[in-house]
Amino acid sequence: MKIACYGVRPLEEAYFKKLNRYNYDLKLVPEYLNHDNVTESEGCDAVLVRGNCVCDRQNLTKFQSYGIKLVFTRTVGFNHYDLKAAKELGINISRVPNYSPYAVANLAFTLGCSLVRHVTQAANQVQAGDFTVEPAYFANEFQTLTVGIFGAGKIGAIEGKLWRAMGARVLAYDPYPSDFAKQYVEFVNQADLIAQSDVISVHVPYFPGKNENLVNAAFLKQMKPTAYLVNTARGELADTVAVAEAVKSGTIAGYGADVVIDETKINGHHFANIADIPNAGVRELMGLYPRVLLTPHMGSFTEQALSDMISISYDNFHEMLTTGRTKNMVSYQG
Repeated sequence: MKIACYGVRPLEEAYFKKLNRYNYDLKLVPEYLNHDNVTESEGCDAVLVRGNCVCDRQNLTKFQSYGIKLVFTRTVGFNHYDLKAAKELGINISRVPNYSPYAVANLAFTLGCSLVRHVTQAANQVQAGDFTVEPAYFANEFQTLTVGIFGAGKIGAIEGKLWRAMGARVLAYDPYPSDFAKQYVEFVNQADLIAQSDVISVHVPYFPGKNENLVNAAFLKQMKPTAYLVNTARGELADTVAVAEAVKSGTIAGYGADVVIDETKINGHHFANIADIPNAGVRELMGLYPRVLLTPHMGSFTEQALSDMISISYDNFHEMLTTGRTKNMVSYQG
């Protein structure tokens, strides 16, 4: 079987080859799938994408015209698909329901730690030759903090484990509290978590049309003015304008995120000027640096997570070929 794999960074190529235990014929495409490079898949039997690849009706129709019925993703999320179109076109979708939870948890924890201890601001000023200790660097120690995990799946639970190891009190809100998470967090209601936490870290899945702007102005007003918000889940979960305004007004102390809105137009691009970034809200957040720290959706960019995503994707294809379905299939629920 020949698989066109989109969004494969040069560093990742060796892993795609090393982990290929089913001996698939791989066509590794470095760019994210878009309307121009969809033609790279012609002559292939299947496609493997990643988040921010364009899996809309136009591209899915093109795949169907090539005889491709398997368009899998190596990500947990699948909001980059037009699921209705996939169902109508007879295209099967499968995902990677989990990978090393430490990858994203590590980054969320690091963003929180950096904001609390003002590391970025201090390092930048030292790099500019300023070794004075500014009043803005004054901080609380981690063991005095209350950390709120908003969405305590495996990733959220592992971040809770990291904070708990530092001595922090760790709260969590999740409508489906797991026994795994209960080892590391204390479950409370949403209002208590928001009101009591010094750091709130968001780890909930994004459901288009259902939970956009989950973190809105009302949510932010319930937070402590000394609290920090961290989002390594999806950019659409936070109202960008409301977050920027909350930081500017002192409603919250700062924001750290590995995700932004309009990622298909932003991620993977090198902009010569911030003014060229095609989203005003993202530009406004960047203007609030270092009280706002943004990273380029690199949470899963670790050796362990990458290996899991590739291996499980290969297993999904093998399962589909041998049984006609996979346990990780995604279907349109309309």
